[in-house]
Amino acid sequence: MKYDRVYNFSAGPSMLPLSVLEKASAEMMNYNGSGMSITEMSHRSKTYDAVICNAVDAVRRVMNVPENYSILFLQGGASGQFAGVPMNLMTGSNSADFVVTGQFSGKAAEEAKKYGTANIAATSKPANFTYIPAQEDLVLSPDADYVHICYNNTIYGSKWNYIPETGNVPLVADMSSCIMSEPVDVSRFGLIYAGAQKNLAPAGVTVVIVRNDLMGKAMPITPAVLDYSIQAKNNSMYNTPPCFPIYMIGLVLEYIEAEGGLEAMKERNEAKAKLLYDFIDASEMFSNPVRPDCRSVMNATFVTGNAELDDRFCKEAAAAGLVSVKGHRSVGGMRASIYNAMPREGVEALVSFMEKFEKNNK
Repeated sequence: MKYDRVYNFSAGPSMLPLSVLEKASAEMMNYNGSGMSITEMSHRSKTYDAVICNAVDAVRRVMNVPENYSILFLQGGASGQFAGVPMNLMTGSNSADFVVTGQFSGKAAEEAKKYGTANIAATSKPANFTYIPAQEDLVLSPDADYVHICYNNTIYGSKWNYIPETGNVPLVADMSSCIMSEPVDVSRFGLIYAGAQKNLAPAGVTVVIVRNDLMGKAMPITPAVLDYSIQAKNNSMYNTPPCFPIYMIGLVLEYIEAEGGLEAMKERNEAKAKLLYDFIDASEMFSNPVRPDCRSVMNATFVTGNAELDDRFCKEAAAAGLVSVKGHRSVGGMRASIYNAMPREGVEALVSFMEKFEKNNK
C-alpha cells in the first residue's frame, strides 16, 4: 500500500520504519487475539507481561547486553535520568565528573549539582561544541562516583569517536540519539540511558541499562519510580509503565534483527551520512562546523552563513516533502536527523534538493 508520507528529518520524535507502523496498525484493534488494543489492556495481564518480557529480551539480544546488567523501561525521558542517575549513583564520594560537549550533557551536570558535586572534566563549549575532547584532555577524578558523557550530541551534530577510559569509575552515557545505530560494547559502561523517540519507539519510554552492582545504593530521597533497584525487582512495573512505546520497542527491534542487526544499521547509517557530508564538503554554499572526525552519523548540521537564506531553505524543503530540517532554536541553521528508519532515498532526495537550491540561489 502507498501512503502520502514525507521524509521526516526531525530530531525526535522521529520517523519509524514503515513496516513497524503497518504491523502496529494491524494489531491496534485486536492484539494477539485478546480482543482489545495494546493501549487498553492491563499491564498486569499475562498478555502484556509477555510483551514487556519480549522487549527486554530483544534489547539484551540486539545490543548483546551482558547478564550482569538489568534493562529497565522508565518514564521521564533522558531529562528524568539527569536526576535519576545522581540519585542512584552519586552516593559514595557524592561527586561525579561530566564531560560537557553540548546542551544535554550541560543540563545533566546542572541537574546533578542538586544532589552533589558535579566536576567539569572537560568541555568543548569555547569552540561552540564543534569537537569531542581527547582522552588526554579529560581531567578525571579517581574518587568520582561516575563519569557522565552524552555519546551523540543531537543539537550540535557531534559524536564521541572513542569510548573514554575511566579506570575503576563507572562510565555513564546518554545515548538517546544514537542507541541501536551501531554495535556498542555495553561492558565498557556502568550505565546507558536513552529516550526512545529517536531510534526505538514513539516518545514516552526511556531505556536504562544498568550494571547490577551499581543498584541498591540510592539516596533516601530518591522517588521509588526512579530507584533502579525497585524498578528492577518489579520488572519496570512498579507503576503503570508506558505500555504502547514498550510494545513498539519490541517491533522496532524485530525489524532491526530482520534487517541484519546493528552491524547492518551501522553500515547503512554511515553510507547515508557520507552521502550528505560529501555533498556539504564539496558545496560552495553549505558548510558543517563540526570537526570531521567528530561528526555525528545521526544528526548532520549545516548552514549557508545567511540566516535569511537558511530560513528560505527550510520553508522550500518542507514544501518539497523534506520536513523538519530547521536547526535547533539555540543554534539555527539546518539539521538533518538520519536515524535508522530514514531510507537512503530520503537522504538522496535531500542532497538533490540542496544541489538545486544552491544553483537557484547563487
